[in-house]
Amino acid sequence: MSDAATLERLRHIGWRGDLPPGGRRIARVVAQHRAGYELHDGVALSGAQPAGHFLKRTLDPADRPAVGDFVEVEEGRPPHILTVLPRRSVLSRAAAGERYERQIIATNIDYVLVLTGLDNDFNPARIERYLSLIEDSNAQPVVLLSKLDLHADGGARLGALRQRLPDTTPIHAINGKDPASAALLARYLGPGDSAVLVGSSGAGKSTLTNTLLGTERMATGEVRAHDSRGRHTTTHRALLMLPSGGCLIDTPGMRELKLTGEENLDLFADIETLAETCRFADCGHGSEPGCAVQAALDSGELTAERWRNYLKLRDEREEQAATLEARLRRQRGGRPADRPHGQRGRRERE
Repeated sequence: MSDAATLERLRHIGWRGDLPPGGRRIARVVAQHRAGYELHDGVALSGAQPAGHFLKRTLDPADRPAVGDFVEVEEGRPPHILTVLPRRSVLSRAAAGERYERQIIATNIDYVLVLTGLDNDFNPARIERYLSLIEDSNAQPVVLLSKLDLHADGGARLGALRQRLPDTTPIHAINGKDPASAALLARYLGPGDSAVLVGSSGAGKSTLTNTLLGTERMATGEVRAHDSRGRHTTTHRALLMLPSGGCLIDTPGMRELKLTGEENLDLFADIETLAETCRFADCGHGSEPGCAVQAALDSGELTAERWRNYLKLRDEREEQAATLEARLRRQRGGRPADRPHGQRGRRERE
């Protein structure tokens, strides 16, 4: 097959750029199972096993093949994944448990579709947590609000969220069962585009996926009345090719969204700008005189809920960053990090 034909085939599964040297077969990881990986090369599905170096216990799990990766494959019985090609974007979170590990959710994505219901699933703080994780992924977040038609105050919730999030973050109210919603999302799922769909169990991810596919392929389930949560109808991440030409990675509902420690929290840039105008450079934003944050809270410019969520995410990020630094220090044999750490002292701003 010519290089031009190969490129055309790979662009059906989201490939960007030229072919790498070497001439090996390139495919995309569409699913991972205990028995191995499922790949798509733009024409057909096939199974594959990881090469031996991916099985070393000392290897960072984030360096192993993940759903969304483009990989080089060595033919055989079975075929083997030899190399993970450079990732243009990575969405990840810290894995559950005390030991620090980064868990990849999806790679090589252009958009992260954050789906939440306007029922009891609605939680602006959780949406902000998603957006904080997405900031460093090199993908664009898109917030999708479902079940607008089922709740009288849905419009008010949508408006309040719009005031809370940056203007650069698209927000769409959708009906996951309505093909018109699929048309609305076509701008994010065109030929060559890749997106990952995330959200709580019961938010309607599988329902929306079926609508985008135009067929009832994904199992759906009922939600609990008191909190609008559902059972896990999606049990593993899977990359699906859509009639619109794009690729969608559907994910199981995520109950825990731990920060990695490397987030910038740009979502709260307005709060950090406020803090820079406090009278004291090391202001604790409590009872100190000249505290711009407390003044903003008193005036209503900053809501107490958003301030609490910022503090929670900031403290979690710092804790995770310290855990990550300790891990890296052990890997360096006890040597400190190369980057200097600033010292804080009580002084008035000039």
